[in-house]
Amino acid sequence: MRETPRAEPPQPRPHRASAHTAGASCSGTPHRSDGRPPHTPRGARQPDPLGRPGTTPPVPGRPALFSALVALVVVTWQVLVHGPLARLDERVSRSLVDSVPRSLSELASDLGNMTVALPVLACAMAYAVWRGRRIAALYAGLAMVLVPLLVIPLKEWTARPGPLEPWAQGYYPSGHTATAMVAYFGAAFLVSNRLIPVAAVLTAVTGTGLILRGYHWPLDVLASLCLGVLILAVSSTCTNRSSSRTPTGCSGPS
Repeated sequence: MRETPRAEPPQPRPHRASAHTAGASCSGTPHRSDGRPPHTPRGARQPDPLGRPGTTPPVPGRPALFSALVALVVVTWQVLVHGPLARLDERVSRSLVDSVPRSLSELASDLGNMTVALPVLACAMAYAVWRGRRIAALYAGLAMVLVPLLVIPLKEWTARPGPLEPWAQGYYPSGHTATAMVAYFGAAFLVSNRLIPVAAVLTAVTGTGLILRGYHWPLDVLASLCLGVLILAVSSTCTNRSSSRTPTGCSGPS
């Protein structure tokens, strides 16, 4: 009777084994992907000026920027022609003014004063310079310079009267709201992105205080928020582009 030969176990193939464990000789681990650069290395990701992952500081995405620009244009148009949106804005404002004690609304609106917001940004800029982020500090300061350069012409162009001072003009948009937003968000970007919620709260409190005290109409505050988004986006984009051109300390062979 013919015997069936036993099947021998497969022999290892040295060339394939060495190929699979090539990275292990350098890394000390059996994973075959060790020792190779990842397909999308986290450290090599370039900042994206459109706000996609990897930007520092964060930049609003293109839809957010477009929405802010469209809202600013529509609101400005309604204020200029005194359209239905502006008339609704005035009715809402009259129902809100002095609905809280003036001491509280004045305290909240004071957060947008230059004497309060600018020192906060200045301290953050000094911290950024100390940490070697001079470019980011520079663009944060330039963003604050843009606030009066954009707000003052808009005030003169629209010549909107105030809620409590109908004889005065130049209330649209709110300079205090734009100052607070650019200063506090700029400081958060320079120090730590974890402070962004704090910056959002401070900006919201400032705008709410201005409305409740009767210093500004709600649309004045809304327009300044849209303007602040655009200013911060330009500042962040310039910072990221400048940082991407700066060498990161890569050294060649010695």
